[in-house]
This record gives sequence, C-alpha cells and structure tokens, in this order.
Amino acid sequence: MKVRTSVVPEHKDPPPEVGRSFLGYASFKVGELLKSKEQVLALSLRTSDGGKVVGTIEVSVVKMGEIEDGEADNITTDVQGQKCALVCECSAPESVSRKDNLPFLNAVLKNPVCKLYRFPTSDNKWMQIREQMSESILSFHIPKELISLQIKEDLCRNQELKELGELSPHWDNLRKNVLTHCDQMVNMYQDILTELSKETGSSFKSSSSKGEKTLEFVPINLHLQRMHVHSPHLKDALYDVITVGAPAAHFQGFKNGGLRKLLHRFEAERRNTGYQFIYYSPENTAKAKEVLSNINQLQPLIAAHADLLLNSASQHSPDSLKNSLKMLSEKTELFVHAFKDQLVRSALLALYTARPGGVLKKPPSPQSGTEESISQDPPLPVRRQDSIPHHSDYDEEEWDRVWASVGKSLNCIIAMVDKLIERESGGEGSSTSSKDVEKDSSPVDSIITHPKEDWYEQLYPLILTLKDCMGEVVNRAKQSLTFVLLQELAYSLPQCLMLTLRRDIVFSQALAGLVCGFIIKLHTSLYDPGFLEQLHTVGLIVQYEGLLSTYSEEIGMLEDMAVGISDLKKVAFKIIEATSNDVLPVITGRREHYVVEVKVPARVFESLPLQIKEGQLLHVHPVLFNVGINEQQTLAERFGDVSLQESINQENFELLKEYYTVFMEKMPPDYISHFQEQNDLKGLLENLHQNIQAKKRKNVEIMWLAATICRKLNGIRFTCCKSAKDRTSMSVTLEQCSILRDEHQLHKDFFIRALDCMRSRQTQGALNESDDPETGCLTDNKPTSRHFYPVALLLVSSHLLVVWLILSLALLLAKYQ
Repeated sequence: MKVRTSVVPEHKDPPPEVGRSFLGYASFKVGELLKSKEQVLALSLRTSDGGKVVGTIEVSVVKMGEIEDGEADNITTDVQGQKCALVCECSAPESVSRKDNLPFLNAVLKNPVCKLYRFPTSDNKWMQIREQMSESILSFHIPKELISLQIKEDLCRNQELKELGELSPHWDNLRKNVLTHCDQMVNMYQDILTELSKETGSSFKSSSSKGEKTLEFVPINLHLQRMHVHSPHLKDALYDVITVGAPAAHFQGFKNGGLRKLLHRFEAERRNTGYQFIYYSPENTAKAKEVLSNINQLQPLIAAHADLLLNSASQHSPDSLKNSLKMLSEKTELFVHAFKDQLVRSALLALYTARPGGVLKKPPSPQSGTEESISQDPPLPVRRQDSIPHHSDYDEEEWDRVWASVGKSLNCIIAMVDKLIERESGGEGSSTSSKDVEKDSSPVDSIITHPKEDWYEQLYPLILTLKDCMGEVVNRAKQSLTFVLLQELAYSLPQCLMLTLRRDIVFSQALAGLVCGFIIKLHTSLYDPGFLEQLHTVGLIVQYEGLLSTYSEEIGMLEDMAVGISDLKKVAFKIIEATSNDVLPVITGRREHYVVEVKVPARVFESLPLQIKEGQLLHVHPVLFNVGINEQQTLAERFGDVSLQESINQENFELLKEYYTVFMEKMPPDYISHFQEQNDLKGLLENLHQNIQAKKRKNVEIMWLAATICRKLNGIRFTCCKSAKDRTSMSVTLEQCSILRDEHQLHKDFFIRALDCMRSRQTQGALNESDDPETGCLTDNKPTSRHFYPVALLLVSSHLLVVWLILSLALLLAKYQ
C-alpha cells in the first residue's frame, strides 16, 4: 500500500513547534480504505498542547502493487493491527526544538532530504523516526581556507630561503633548485584555489569527480545523516553520523602505495642515502617549523607591548604602566624560552659551515640529545653529514651572549619601571622585582631619575635596546632554522614536495569532515553542561569507521586515510562570538598546528563556560577502526595480507584507551558515575580489544563496539568507504535499526522490515537532479547513495564467490569440450 501526502495549511504562520515535522506523527486506521482502490482522508492536526487546527493532511491510499514508477512514498503495514507505518518525504530542514534554529548550523547545512517513519515497539506502542540527510557547504569552504593558508606559508618560506644570505656554491645551487620547485608548487596551489573559487553548483563532490585534479582537496560525498527518534519510553534522541568518502589522493594514484608506506620509505632512504646534506629527524624538522612560527608570532606582539609601555609612560599612569609591563614580560619570556632548544645552537653551527670559506675540521659526530643519535651504528662511507661538525673558528658562546641580551634588556626595563613607580609614590626602599634584577641593571644605575622627569625619556632608550637585541636574535635564529628546512627540501626533489602535496590533499579532505562534525556536535549539545565540561577538560573523541578492503588500490586509500586522520591531532578548535552574519568557521595557523575558530551567536556565547569564552583551545582525539566487508576483502583474507588493517586497529585502540584513562582521571566523579550507570565502558573496551586480537575474518563486531563506545563518550561518529555510497549507507542503516532495537525497544518482528524500509529504493522518492546525493538523477540500473542490497549478501559473499568460481570453471570446461 502506498500513501501520498500533501499539506493544506489553514494558517499562514503555523507555530514553530509544529513546523514541518508533524507528518511524522500522523497515524490513522486503514479499516475500510483497504476495500476500495483509492480514497482520500482529510485529517486535522493539532498542536501538542491541544491548540487550534493548523492544517490538514490529504492522504491518498493505494493498494500495494499499484505504485507508479518514480513515485515517492512508501508504507509498511501490519495487517493484523490494521495500522500503517507512515513513510513520507519532506524537503524542509528539521525544526524539532528551539536548539535546531541556531543560524550558525543552518549556515553550514543545505539541501536536506527528510524521511518520516512509524514503527511498533515491543509493547505494541509506536515510535516516530525522522531521518534527514544534508549536504554541507564546508566541503568547499574548508579546502579553500586551508589552501590559502598553505600558499601564505609557502610564500613566507620561499622568502626566508632567499634571505638566507650568502652560501657556498654547493648550498647555493641547492637553494636555487629548491626555490624553483617551490615556486612551481605555489603556482599549482594558486591555480587549484582559483578553480575552487569558480565552483558554484553542488555543495559536495560526487564520487564520479574524485579523479579530477582541481577537486583533489575536496572530500567525497560529505553528508550529515541524522536520525531523530520520538519514543514513548524515552525522551527524544538524536543520532548523528557524518558520512564521507575515505580521505585519499585519488588523482595522484596508488601505484606506489599510500602515505603510510610512502612516508616510511622516504624517511628510510633519507637516512641511508649518500647525498651531501645534514640529516635532521622529522621531529627536529617539525621543531624548527614550530620555533619559526613562534618567532613570527611573538616578535610583533613584543614590539606592540613595548609601544604600549611607552604610551603608558608618556601618560604618567602607574597602573597602566604596571599592566603594560606585565604583558611585555610574559611575551618576552615566551620569546626567550623558544630559543632554549639545542636545535637552534646546532643549526647556527651548520649554517656557519655552509657559508663561503666554511671548511669542515672534524669528521661528523653527534652533538646533542635532541638530534637522532647514530653513534651506535657503524660508520657509513658516504659524504652525508649525520650531525653538525665543529669548526675551529666558530665561537659557540656568541649565540649565548646574543640570546641572553634579550633577557637582560627586559630586566633593565623592569628595574626602571619599579624605580619610577617607587619615586612617584614616595615610598622607601626598592621593590622586590628591582632587587632581583639589580645586579643585571647597570644601565639603570647610570640613570639618575627625579620625580618630575619624563618617564618616556627614561624608558625609551631601554625599549630601543630591547628591540635591537630581539632583532639580532630573530635574524640569526630565522636563518639557521630556515637552513634546517633546506635540508629536508634539498634531499629529494620533487619527491619531497609531492609528498607534501599528497599529505595536504588528504588532510584537507579529513579536516572538512572534522569541522562539519564538530560544529554539528556542538550545535546539538550546547545546552548540556556535562558535554561542555568534557569539551574543555579532555576534548572530544572522533571515531572513524572505515570499510575499505586491504586489496588492490584500496590498500593505498587506507594508508592515505590512516595518515590523514592521524594528522587531525594537529587541529584545535576555538569558539568565538559571531560579530556579523558571516558564521562560517575560520582557520589560522600552519601545517604543524591549525586552529579552527567556530563562531556562535552572542546569546549562545554568553552561556558557555568561562574557560571556553576565554579562548581555551579545544582538542580532538581521532581514532580509526577499519574492517573490510566487500568481496575484495574476501580475496585479501584468503590470498592476500590484512596486516595493515590489524596494525591500524591495534594502534588506534591504544589511542582510544589513553583517552578513556584521561577521561576517567579528569572528569568529575558525578559525571563519571552517570556514565558507569549507563554502561560498563571498561567492559566494552576489553571486548573491543579481544575482538581486535582475535583476527576474525570480517569481524564487524569491532565496528559496532567502537561506535557504541564513541556514542557513550559523547564523541563524533564518521563512517567511510571508498565513495561513501554502498558500504557506507549499508552500515549506517544497519546501525540505525540496531539503535532502535537496543535503545528504543523496536519490535523484534519489525527489525528486518525497518531495515528494508530504510534501504528500499521506493522510500527514496522521485528525487530531482539536485536531490540525488550522488549522480544528480536516478537510473533504472544504478542505486542511489542510500542502499537496498540485503546485508545477508555481505555475510555470505565469500561462499557465493567460491560457488561462482566453481560454476564458471565448469561452464568454461563444458564450452571447450
């Protein structure tokens, strides 16, 4: 039987609590309608408080088997109860509560497709389910933001390479070669950004476009899949899953594997090759980038605070002077602390040897604990420098004197401010801070101050000295650390840059999904104090469910995906108040550390905890669990290798376990007791570990356990396969029905019916070209992104494959005989 519904409003502005979701709660007796071929009922719908009629529903009931091709709505029936489960389509966004009307969420989601269901519970009552799938404009917004940042970062690095100064012919030629390739990469990024800016059509990338170069940075089929359940037993519940294609560099291809293998091979070759360069470990290279970033951030801040101090001095304001001095001291201490690492000292020596006339006086030898030691390895007969050589003419103490001069200049300023304030107040003796720094304050002792003298004139020469010392330190440190980065780039061109490009592509796809998931999770939990406390105390767990096989090209996709998701640990979020109608997130930072600023309305921002309002960074903890479930995985398990999947699952289980430990230690006892009442998280973790260790074929229990733990820990759920179509929606619909059964007492006889209903093509409706989340239209021989293959096919696919092979062989033999 089929139900065709339409709404006839009786009032222009129906109440928001009724909105567009009331169709999901309509129920009626079929009765005599089944006797006729088609009849029409006019049902009046009232508000939940028994208010006035807001509209009518016209319902056309058609017997089963008489559904016209392409029509939208489907109905499942219980003949004995003479009731029908209403299933209809709705194209408007949800409005189930006041929390769903926040503008910042509606700004990132668009083109929702909604389905409404009624299913019986185990005690013969009814539950209402509202299923919604939405696109996100973040699919394109986040990659464009990220590429813009990467272009700025690369242009800055190229300029620093040019300002490296005079180098010996060997190093100068390497620098020119590196700059040529880096400029080409920047041009490529700019071209991609230009092409992305021209995209004005769909708000997501379909799987048919995954091989397009200009769309490399855009995730595939990024959607929100939301299920809202109204159950007679429990309060309304929302279940969200972000579905997206596995982050991978499809245009680059997988002939040589994915990022996991390529990065390991690149690092191994860099250790052992015979090129004449200085080896720095990946940790030291990342440290050099971090120090350079800190320098670029702190130097202008210190200069600004120094100017504020002079401005306070000119106003002769003691309180303002103290506050300005405090800010200046804090930033200068951070600046000085950034250069305590031994890496800067060793990089200065390396740069000295690369200048014209720099001659190596001693063979290579390890210099510090921060660099990777190779002293236990036998000496290699190559020219590569594994560490920084000594030079007889190099004064290692010179850097210490330059570096320490910044701190001494700050001490002089502190002492001068204390003396000025002391004389102003007419007090006796000197302040504690001036006593502490008196022995380092000889310039101050030479200045005789008087109460009526201009404070500005007293502080100006000291501020000028501080800026000069800081400029000298910055100049030397920047050049030395830029030389460290030159080593990584000079080793292998263009392989190094192509690896960076591939990693940027995969990270961009992963980040777009993460930002979308974070905003949606924040939106649904803004009024949950426990969630907000968890957010700024321990961060959020982000669980990725991978359905890729470990066979053929999907091995490379899984390797890309594993690195891309791991790189999300470098991302932090910051919630800020929206000051305009533009509520799209903003990204700042660099490749080693990005901050995503999420904007919320002023009234919402005021209700947040103090730590979040003060700008505390909110961290995420991504984990990936992968279980291949298709026929290719059957081949991999019988004839191939599944060690990649096993190692990924084991590594990420340890990360999940670490998060659980921190969660139990830092969260308040009353909050933890609430979790323990609901479920035994420790038992679930142990069960998950046992299943990972069991090495069972197609062990889907791993996915269900990981998803359950994620939901219980207020985490963000992702489901991914190659294109976020068949396998993804098979998994999502099975998970939704399992939740209805386990959490909302779905009648056991209706589990398969509910599953078939959610997967049925008939419930997809006659979608227009913009509604189809994959191809833009429906065809007779291609399923939509919501799936209708029975799950049993996946469970017995290995046996079907064997039978098919035997029959095929028999047919071939019969044909040739």
